[in-house]
Amino acid sequence: MHVIGGSASTDLAERISRELGNAPFGVPFLKRFPDGELYLRVGGNFQNEDVVIVQSTRTDEDLLELLLLQDAVREGGARRSFVVVPYFGYARQDRRFFPGEPISSRALARHVELDADMVVTVDLHSPLTLGHFRKPSFEASAIPAFARQLRQRPVDVLVSPDKGGADRVRRLAEILGRPWFALEKKRIDSEHVELRLPDALGVSFTGKHVTIFDDVISTGGTIVEAARLLRQNGAAAITTACTHGLFLRDAFERIKAVADDIYATDTLHNGAQKVSVAPDIARLLEKEGAAR
Repeated sequence: MHVIGGSASTDLAERISRELGNAPFGVPFLKRFPDGELYLRVGGNFQNEDVVIVQSTRTDEDLLELLLLQDAVREGGARRSFVVVPYFGYARQDRRFFPGEPISSRALARHVELDADMVVTVDLHSPLTLGHFRKPSFEASAIPAFARQLRQRPVDVLVSPDKGGADRVRRLAEILGRPWFALEKKRIDSEHVELRLPDALGVSFTGKHVTIFDDVISTGGTIVEAARLLRQNGAAAITTACTHGLFLRDAFERIKAVADDIYATDTLHNGAQKVSVAPDIARLLEKEGAAR
């Protein structure tokens, strides 16, 4: 099995190759033509080999690179192509909200799977996205990775910033054996929210180490408000954690101003990628790849 790391996921791809028993690892040669088109070349002999392509699709350019990588690997004679998209862009447009809109996650799922024998993602924003794939597709969870990391830290209470993430936080809390709850959120606009503690909470934050856990941090507005609310209620230390750290504009700095630490996984390049999902992706590839 070979592992190819796209430019958006080079570090994670290399970690996955090590988890797969030091599988041969490579990165493509990339350049831009004067007209802006992308040139890509992949080295190595893939004749009758299984190849794992790892590339998050945070930007449209990342997506184009992934599609070209898939074609290059097929042209190189790969027997099977396992495509790992740790952060699957456009996953939040998983249904039509207004007439004339595309279902973006479905459109991209159909294109990515055209030249893939199996697709693996991590913590999709909505389970509906996985249902758009018609070929074998699997979702790895970052919860085991965070459990491994947080066992090494003082954690008294786990918090979901809204009810939508309650199940995620509950599962992590069960592994760690800690209490948890979800805040009640009212969204004002794309960057502003109102948060409050649920009624009859029964949990004191005074002097406690609190971890706020979410799937995606974009502008950071919800996380900042959650941290402020918990500080006002006596939390001694606050850690924020997420699977996918987009940290748009000044989100990283705003969170650092109200939290003691920030943890994100290596699904995206950022200044907080202290948790690796490589072991979990590798185990899934070994299990499901062998079953194909």
